[in-house]
Amino acid sequence: MKRSEVNAIMRDADAFLREHKFRLPPFAYWKTGDWGAKGGEVREIVDRQLGWDITDFGSSDFERVGLFLFTLRNGTLENLRAGRGKLYAEKIMVVGVGQVTPLHFHWDKTEDIINRGGGKLAMQLYNATEDEGLADTDVVVSMDGVLRTLEAGGTVMLNPGESITLPPCGYHKFWGVESRVLVGEVSMVNNDNTDNRFYEPVGRFPQIEEDEAPLYLLVNDYGRHYRPGG
Repeated sequence: MKRSEVNAIMRDADAFLREHKFRLPPFAYWKTGDWGAKGGEVREIVDRQLGWDITDFGSSDFERVGLFLFTLRNGTLENLRAGRGKLYAEKIMVVGVGQVTPLHFHWDKTEDIINRGGGKLAMQLYNATEDEGLADTDVVVSMDGVLRTLEAGGTVMLNPGESITLPPCGYHKFWGVESRVLVGEVSMVNNDNTDNRFYEPVGRFPQIEEDEAPLYLLVNDYGRHYRPGG
């Protein structure tokens, strides 16, 4: 992806969030130079990959296959092992009409996906087989506390205000319907480096062509711009 495209997506998504009365935290708007002046006090942001996250999943076609995310809070695996501290994560996402997030599951993470406003969110569901294929068994999910049973590969539609709970090893693929969707995610600790299993190989974090300066840093930019004490 080109940096100019990433910057444009950031501006557009931020405007959409504001339309829905959703505000990002202050660190979302730190510039590259601001990061160069930060010290150890912001390690939680960097280490837990909080912030802007934009991907085209290696498709080179963000509008067709891609996702905008912003991670607001996240714990650590150490928290989970100890059973104390920040055991949870939260993201906000923007999903375009027909914009697909490819079929995938998480080995460890249970998550709630919530339609926070806008259009409808369509979600296709499968159980995973022991060898991580697509099972032909019925899928049982909880939607706002009510159990629903779907045939393998069935699709549910989340209207604004509705949510679905996705357990580990439950394949899911989603896209927007009718108009752009503001989507929340509340989950256990999130690790996008090790806990995603895509059914077909994709690129989770894009390579960026630097055709202009960053508007704000992506989570995958921190390593190059944040050097406390350096």
